[in-house]
Amino acid sequence: MEIDRLDGRTPNQLRPLACTRNVLNRAHGSASWSQGDTKVLAAVYGPKAGTKKNENPEKACIEVIWKPKTGQSGKAEREYEMILKRTLQSICILTLNPNTTTSVIIQVVNDDGALLPCAINAACAALVDAGIPLKHLSVAICCCLAGSGYVILDPSKLEEQKMKAFVYLVFPNSVLSNLPEGQLKVQGEPMEHGIITSVTQGAMPVEDYLHCLERGRAATAKMSAFLRKSLQPKLPID
Repeated sequence: MEIDRLDGRTPNQLRPLACTRNVLNRAHGSASWSQGDTKVLAAVYGPKAGTKKNENPEKACIEVIWKPKTGQSGKAEREYEMILKRTLQSICILTLNPNTTTSVIIQVVNDDGALLPCAINAACAALVDAGIPLKHLSVAICCCLAGSGYVILDPSKLEEQKMKAFVYLVFPNSVLSNLPEGQLKVQGEPMEHGIITSVTQGAMPVEDYLHCLERGRAATAKMSAFLRKSLQPKLPID
């Protein structure tokens, strides 16, 4: 069964991607990331000396602050902050700058679906722009499950609201990694076969989750190539 998408995309087709680095003058690193009409700004400040309470002073601390487009932060924003913090901690090399705090500020410009993956992609680009040492890059995507069991990728806001369940997936991009070759495998599997973050909302059978995992991993190959191209330093024009 095929699902007709309002914007005419195929089920596996992503919305147009856009990424710009160094968009904020006072931040140590910054980036904007857009997927269709969803747009997020990420700013990085630090590392600054000292860690937050209850953090390990022998490692660097990552602080995430989520700012919605309008109004005050609520329960959803707190949850986004927690997921984003854990994701960024997984890709940062926390032992190089112990007893420091790096703050990542997320500003939602517009939410038209797949907001959290868009924010994760923006944060990763901003960390690179700030020169924060990373184990590897990461790419995030949203996969939605319709009531009929059909899967679509990178949904709009309206599509999200009509779906039975959806999952946010973050995959490592081991093509560019600062880890020794021996650490690029987990239990004998290449790192790109692994997953950094997985967050589901709604009831989803295991078979459908594995289908989303397969489809999401395949789609992020294109996103990985786009991210690497966006992060390449611009050469001066003679």
